[in-house]
Amino acid sequence: MGNFPDTDRDLVLLEQLEQDPDATQASLAAQLGVAVGTINWHLKRLIAKGYIKARRVERRKLRYIITPDGLALRARLTLDYIQNSFRMYRLVRERVLAAVEELRAQGVEQVRLEGEGDVADVCRLTCLEQNLQVVTDEAAPLISVRGLKVFIEYHDHDQRADYGN
Repeated sequence: MGNFPDTDRDLVLLEQLEQDPDATQASLAAQLGVAVGTINWHLKRLIAKGYIKARRVERRKLRYIITPDGLALRARLTLDYIQNSFRMYRLVRERVLAAVEELRAQGVEQVRLEGEGDVADVCRLTCLEQNLQVVTDEAAPLISVRGLKVFIEYHDHDQRADYGN
């Protein structure tokens, strides 16, 4: 759904239904940034698997109830999400530390950062924690984050190091 990976879709939907069992498919679609048909398909699948039940409360209104199996699934998916997040954090941090070590060996004390999102945030925090100043000076080496990969580009652009293969 929306920007969520496949493995997180059930978790996001179960969390939304737990917060608001009277949520409509349209409101769920709006919150999650997907089409109503996508929500309908996911709800039908969760109902078929026994994770939620739909009860009619008005002629055109349903209430979604998470079953005990659904609660167990949500707990398992939450744990998986947390474990995967920490695994990603450790991987990125390890790659950034390797890049910082290389830069330190060359006497570098300032870097520029390029990238957005959580991975770039981990990169920025790791640099600061390692007393590597983050600057905008074009002469400073560039630590670039693309996906889960970390690259170092030196100001002369002839040298480049890749952390993440």
